[in-house]
This record gives sequence, C-alpha cells and structure tokens, in this order.
Amino acid sequence: MTVNQRRLTQHYFMTAPMPCPYLPGRFERKLVTELRGPEANNVHDLLSRAGFRRSHSIAYLPACSDCNACVPVRVRCDGFEPSRSFRRIKNRNNDLVRKVMPPSATQEQYQLFSTYQDARHGNGDMARMDARDYRAMIEDSTVETSIFEYRRDDDSLIAVALVDILADGLSAVYSFFDPEEDRRGLGTYIVLDLIDEARMLSLPHVYLGYWIGDCRKMSYKMRFQPLEGFRDGQWVSMEDADSDAD
Repeated sequence: MTVNQRRLTQHYFMTAPMPCPYLPGRFERKLVTELRGPEANNVHDLLSRAGFRRSHSIAYLPACSDCNACVPVRVRCDGFEPSRSFRRIKNRNNDLVRKVMPPSATQEQYQLFSTYQDARHGNGDMARMDARDYRAMIEDSTVETSIFEYRRDDDSLIAVALVDILADGLSAVYSFFDPEEDRRGLGTYIVLDLIDEARMLSLPHVYLGYWIGDCRKMSYKMRFQPLEGFRDGQWVSMEDADSDAD
C-alpha cells in the first residue's frame, strides 16, 4: 500500500462543539483521525504539511464552522537569523545541557510540569492532569517522538520539550519549564534550540502549532521570522500578518 493510498483510507471524525480555550465566547470543533499502523509516520508527515497537529495517537485540525482564527505556523529554518534579543537569550542559557531521549515520562518531569501548570495555567484543563495523564501525554505516541530535557550545571531539570520528528522538520508538541526562571526566557530558548537542531539535521522547518491573532499567548510565534502559515491550502509568508485573523 502506498502512502497516498493509506491517506485515502484514513477515517476522519468531527468532534462535538466545545468551549474554545483561546477565544472567549466561541466554540471549537476538530477534524480528527487516528495515527495507527506501519504507515503512521508517513501519514503524520502528510497531515502535518496540511496543518494538522498531534495529540497522543490522534491527528487533529480545527474545523470550526464560523471561525478560522487558528493558523498552523512553521519557521523556515534556512532564512532564520536570530535577532539581538534572541542572541541574548541564547547567551543567558549557555550553561544548559540538552539531552534527547525516547518519550518516557519521569516523576522529575511531572513535578516540573505541575509547577509550571500551577504558575502559568492554573485554571486550565492541563493543570488538573495527574501523573497518569502526564505519562499518557508523553508516551502515547505512534510516531517518531523524542523528549528534549534541558538541565543546569547541577543536573537539575529546568525545561522539557515533547518533539515529533517529521520528514521535513521538528514539531514542537508541548513544552514547559521552571516558572521561577523568567529571566532566562526559556520558552523562547526552546524554540531557538529546536531551530538549531533542525538545521543540524538538515530539516527545513520547525512546526509551532497554531497562531491566533487575537490570543496574546500566541503572539510570541510571530517573532520567529521567516514564519509561514497554512492558509487556503498552501503555506504562505506570515511576515505581514496582523492581529486580525481571517
């Protein structure tokens, strides 16, 4: 069976409307499909290039009937040049050591995850995740996935990124870090490190999930230029995107 044939035999489902976690007063629906079988990595590659994201063994795409504010975005690594502020962030974190490992959850990771959620997203659904939920988020993957751990000189864990490895890039699935280390700019540093890693692997893109113009938490993604967004069936430059998502 070819990859294209596999894509045609995928079964897709529409979720029921749920309150949007990003835009108050709106409801979201998603188109979802399972990533299963020997072609899971290939299907994941194809769907990622079409704007899908992964959670556990599911690939999903926003499919809201009256809103298209969610724009899939990716950094084009070959044209990326770190700004002065980006270089300062890299220098502040030059003491960190990154370890790339298989997707295996640890108690140390979960403690950092819980601390991060309580400080940054205390009212969100993820703040209610227990150790079992966290393990499922990390380990329930049917595609090529790695954990990037970032450690201080004393080997203490300071940041974690769950990363999918695609044929054309790295996909930042989720990341979290020590909320007391604000000065380091760890969220930005992780993205910069993923860009460096993608370049080392000769991969052209880093996928950053969805950008929403009216959501302040998403605004940081516009800083990583050249940024491309998937709109009307193709990847286009987001350099001139404003806060009014279509």
